[in-house]
Amino acid sequence: MTKALDDIKIIDFTHVQAGPACTQMLAWFGADVIKVERPGSGDVTRSQLRDIPDVDALYFTQLNGNKRSLTLDTKTAAGKEVLEKLIKVSDVMVENFGPGALDRMGFTWERILELNPKMILASVKGFSDGHHYEDLKVYENVAQCAGGAASTTGFWDGPPTVSAAALGDSNTGMHLAIGILTALRQRDKTGKGQKVACSMQDAVINLCRVKLRDQLRLDRLGYLEEYPQYPHGTFTDVVPRGGNAGGGGQPGWVLKCKGWETDPNAYIYFTIQGHAWGPICDAIGKPEWKTDPLYMTPKARQPHITEIFATIEDWLKDKTKFEAVDILRKFDIPCAPVHSMKEIANDPSLRASGTIVEVDHKARGKYLTVGSPIKFSDMKVEVKPSPLLGEHTDEVLAELGYNSDNIATLHALKAV
Repeated sequence: MTKALDDIKIIDFTHVQAGPACTQMLAWFGADVIKVERPGSGDVTRSQLRDIPDVDALYFTQLNGNKRSLTLDTKTAAGKEVLEKLIKVSDVMVENFGPGALDRMGFTWERILELNPKMILASVKGFSDGHHYEDLKVYENVAQCAGGAASTTGFWDGPPTVSAAALGDSNTGMHLAIGILTALRQRDKTGKGQKVACSMQDAVINLCRVKLRDQLRLDRLGYLEEYPQYPHGTFTDVVPRGGNAGGGGQPGWVLKCKGWETDPNAYIYFTIQGHAWGPICDAIGKPEWKTDPLYMTPKARQPHITEIFATIEDWLKDKTKFEAVDILRKFDIPCAPVHSMKEIANDPSLRASGTIVEVDHKARGKYLTVGSPIKFSDMKVEVKPSPLLGEHTDEVLAELGYNSDNIATLHALKAV
């Protein structure tokens, strides 16, 4: 089957998570992604958090599927020559080096354009160019703090908390992928390449726009009526941590279910939306609340929200999280079980949809990984295993015009 991006060739000069997540998604959609790696070691995640000795770690395999691996020593003249040839026939170069690394390598933006005027150079950064922190090294949790997410996450009596979701890394990669596709579309119109960049701070801020909304409302009103602190608590001049409250103005909370004493994930998330109030009352056996002035409207319910959640939690105590959701969904009540990662891995629905897939790796054998979160009606996304270090070096070199007699060049490329 023809893939949307099967005419796009990408030089993947990225490592760890943000960049590889970006290029892997483009590879899923058909792009020929050539991961350029240092001979002998490759991407640092090949060896990080290994569960099998001398085999690529899951950290690497889950972020580099569908790619080809080319080992290249760009400090040598032969390596630079190969990279020049590759730039000439490629559409996109993606990098997350430190500032100035490409320039020191001899591949300034001007030189890249000289080699290929249609090249899209996409970069993952910690902070945007010109930011007063642009020289700081940024990792996942650094980005979550710098982007405002941590300050609003957690409970009001505790410190700022980072999320286990990769808001700084994979999220930035997804933003950059959108930027690359946009730049390619513009190139179709103008015939020109351009630079595209996404900073980790900016990507986190983009996901925190509702918290910025709340800051502006707090500046004007002095309180936020949908937060647990209202009406009995106090507000300062910054958006507080709201615990498990919903961020969209619909009161919600994580509530205990049967078995919570021994299962740390025996909970559901329960949302009290205005349109669902009547069904909620019926579901939990409180029909009188539908006509009680103390509970009839969202504004009336807010002072009693803790009592309401306690009543719902009492109703849940003899039901597992799955039993509870099966009952509540019949009433069209927004809720979900708190899934553990083990439950995610074994969920038959996620396997059937291709969200969780099993692939076969040459050295590791079968392993689970994530599939495309985006589904298409007329394109099948095939998830393939990650490449071994340098697995496709000879193949890529042959495509660039090298032959088996270029012994000296091949030795230079594969030297540690």
